[in-house]
Amino acid sequence: MTTTTSPRRAAIYTRISLDETGEGLGVARQEEDARALVATRGWEVVAVYSDNSIGAYDRRKVRPGYDALTKAYESGQFDALVCWDLDRLTRQPRQLEDWIDAAESRGLALVTLNGEADLTTDGGRTFARIKLAVARGEMERKSARQKRAALQRAQLGRPPKGRRLLGYTPTGDTIPDEAATVRRIFALFDAGESLNGIRRTLDEEGVPTRYGKPWTVTSVRNILTNARYAGRSFYHGQIIDGVRGEWEPLVSDELFDLIQARLSDPARRTRRYGIDRKHLGSGLYRCDECGNRVTTWSAGAYRCLEACVHRSRLQVDAYVLEVISERLRLPDAAQILAPVEDAAAPLLAEITQLRQRQASVDADYDAGHIDGLRYRAASERVRAEIDEAQRKLGAQRSGSALGEMLGSPDPAEAFGNASLMAQRAVIEALCDVRLRRGVRGRRTFDPDSVVIDWRS
Repeated sequence: MTTTTSPRRAAIYTRISLDETGEGLGVARQEEDARALVATRGWEVVAVYSDNSIGAYDRRKVRPGYDALTKAYESGQFDALVCWDLDRLTRQPRQLEDWIDAAESRGLALVTLNGEADLTTDGGRTFARIKLAVARGEMERKSARQKRAALQRAQLGRPPKGRRLLGYTPTGDTIPDEAATVRRIFALFDAGESLNGIRRTLDEEGVPTRYGKPWTVTSVRNILTNARYAGRSFYHGQIIDGVRGEWEPLVSDELFDLIQARLSDPARRTRRYGIDRKHLGSGLYRCDECGNRVTTWSAGAYRCLEACVHRSRLQVDAYVLEVISERLRLPDAAQILAPVEDAAAPLLAEITQLRQRQASVDADYDAGHIDGLRYRAASERVRAEIDEAQRKLGAQRSGSALGEMLGSPDPAEAFGNASLMAQRAVIEALCDVRLRRGVRGRRTFDPDSVVIDWRS
């Protein structure tokens, strides 16, 4: 009597650490060779798992294909595993021990393209462990050499190797079209646009990213926080003091520092990506009685926190836009409203000190040294000082929305055609808008109920 055994159910795992072209040709070759080996064994391929352009040296790095592979084995979906080499499967000793346990306890057949690794025998396990230790040791030496070389390049002001920045070639030469996109991103944010607003604008206009994928808020923020665009050399997030990059800066040092000051605002970090406003005066206008900023309310109204005012949003916005436009039409607008040219450094330092004060207040409240009432009062004072310092900082920005509008042939028309966030930035730079209570039962709009105080 003869017995037959079912063919093994084989899973294929492929991985390559770096796919520079993004075409997946490396993992495709691994899969093709693995399928040929499975066919010679008479096994059946039940699944293919792949991690393209993902390293295995760093245990913190997520490998979706590998994670799916381990879950599939735990649920009994295969009993043979084929990969190009052991170091394609893992470079982590702990992970190798998991596969050794699988081979010993459940008879997993682990086959590599350069020779079978029989993990069910002591000799095979010893071979696998030694091979992995040698490969990992070489990776550690290679990593140390690469880190030292990268630090040296940064200290010499040379462009880093690896993936290039948008706007530059791998050797640091400028790519004009991409450089224009980078400069525009800085200009839009400087003009008051939100990160999400910039993302939406770029996608709607079909502006390509480096890899042709849609823009994200994170990709916009990464550009705004990359000091290399200001010509600064840095390593592991630390700027190398006194070293300028050999590449052409795309933005000025002053503009870059101003934008970092805005992005590092604790209030913005709390909201993660800042506020992409939908209405002109929300969070901008103030209540004339309590001084709190107003927010949008039901039925198209603005309302303050204490409910002192409840005003029609459309009427107020139309009036404010008209007043600002009329002011920009006056012949002396460019002289009276032009941004001042004082140095930004003192204001940046002041903002940093104020944020340290706010952090101290937060720490005192968390430790129970002050109660909620004192915490609110102290926080409001510091926040008001920060707002004023940032307003002065905003008034200096030569590349701001106000500066661009004042430099246009028709500032009023430029203001009317600007984005909502840019209009808000101009209003904030020029004046303080306060809303008074409306007269109950009055149907016509009263201009005196909106106070506009021009900034000096």
